[in-house]
Amino acid sequence: MKSLPDTNLTPITVGIDVAKMTLDVAIGLQSPPFSMSNDKGGFDTLLARLAEHRVALIVLEATGGFEMPVACALQAAGHAVAVVNPRQARDFARAMGQLAKTDSIDARALAQLGEVIERHPEREKFVKPLPTSAQQMLAALVMRRRQLITCAIYRHRCATKAQRRSNYF
Repeated sequence: MKSLPDTNLTPITVGIDVAKMTLDVAIGLQSPPFSMSNDKGGFDTLLARLAEHRVALIVLEATGGFEMPVACALQAAGHAVAVVNPRQARDFARAMGQLAKTDSIDARALAQLGEVIERHPEREKFVKPLPTSAQQMLAALVMRRRQLITCAIYRHRCATKAQRRSNYF
C-alpha cells in the first residue's frame, strides 16, 4: 500500500482567495480550505499554520489592493508570493474543469495554479517583490495626480464649449 508523502517535508503551494474581510486559504491540495479574517490577527494565524509546512509558493489574486497587506506580511515572513491577474486565475480554473465559483474552490484553484507556476521555467516572472510602502504611496499619488489632470482637462473643455455657445448668442 502506497503511503502519502509527509506534507511537512514535501514542498506545497498555497492558494489564498482574498476578500475585503476574509481570507480563504488552501494549504496544498490535500487538506480542506479554511477561512480567517483579513487583518493582523488573521495574518498571524495564517503564518502559524504555514510554519507547520514547507511552503514553496503562495498564490493570491489581485483584488484591487485588498491582497497587499497579507502579501506584504507573507513576504516579510520570507515566503515566495505570486499575485496573479484574476482573469488568468479564472481561465486556469476553467481549463482545469472548475466551473463552480466559491471562495474555497477559488483558493484550491489558486493552490493548483501555484503548482504549475512553481514548475514553470520562468517562475521569477510570477514571483516578484512587492512594492514598499513608500512605493505604494508614490503610486497612489501619481494615480491621484492623473485623476486631477483628467478632471481639469474635462472642466477646461466644458468651459471652452460653454464660452463658444455664449459667443453665438
